[in-house]
Amino acid sequence: MVIQKYKVQKDFTTLAIQMRAIELITEEIPPLNHLDTGEKALIWMDEFKVSHLPVLKNGNFVGLISETEILDKMNLNETLDKLFDHLPRPYVLSNAHIYEVLYKISEHRISVLPILDEQEHYVGCTSVYHLLTLIAGTGSIKEPGGIIVLELNSHDYSMSQIAQIVESNNAKILSSYIMSPPDSTKLEVTLKINQIELGRIIRTFERYDYVIKASYQKSEVDDDIQNRYESLMNFLKL
Repeated sequence: MVIQKYKVQKDFTTLAIQMRAIELITEEIPPLNHLDTGEKALIWMDEFKVSHLPVLKNGNFVGLISETEILDKMNLNETLDKLFDHLPRPYVLSNAHIYEVLYKISEHRISVLPILDEQEHYVGCTSVYHLLTLIAGTGSIKEPGGIIVLELNSHDYSMSQIAQIVESNNAKILSSYIMSPPDSTKLEVTLKINQIELGRIIRTFERYDYVIKASYQKSEVDDDIQNRYESLMNFLKL
């Protein structure tokens, strides 16, 4: 069977809207064959800076191999099908949203996630590093602006009211993120806003009795975020 290759979507605006698994595939990480040796798998993992790789048999996805599992074996010159009777099969279908992709990676704690088509044929994979690179290239991340973190009770949450407060100050929400701490009825709502000066918006939130847990304006955070992002990318390349 011929494995179909898909080009990585380079239009980050389109990616931000669709964010399907098929647009997240990286062609930089090839799959292993079930007749490859454990030693070859470790060499490839080192070369591609990952700790997992997909394994195919006759073009079909049989499982995901990890560096730890290989290192636990005594004879690395044996083929993967002899070293392992069974491999875990975490994957997503090609039409899965990026949220499902991120959830699968987090759930299984893996550095690479295989992507299959509707007939469960292997079409490619994505990696943590590749995902971070793509997400960092989306408009809401690159767009200049400030960040406000609100803390509120879950039953008081209303994005329409939050958006109205922001827009009443001639600003717009570029992106938002909601987090609920464990065993808490509180929500943390992080807003990326298309204005650098946040004073008026913060004061308006306070008039509506919102708790401002944190705020970051350009002068305080832009260089730090860029430095932290570059440090993270360098760490993942190690």
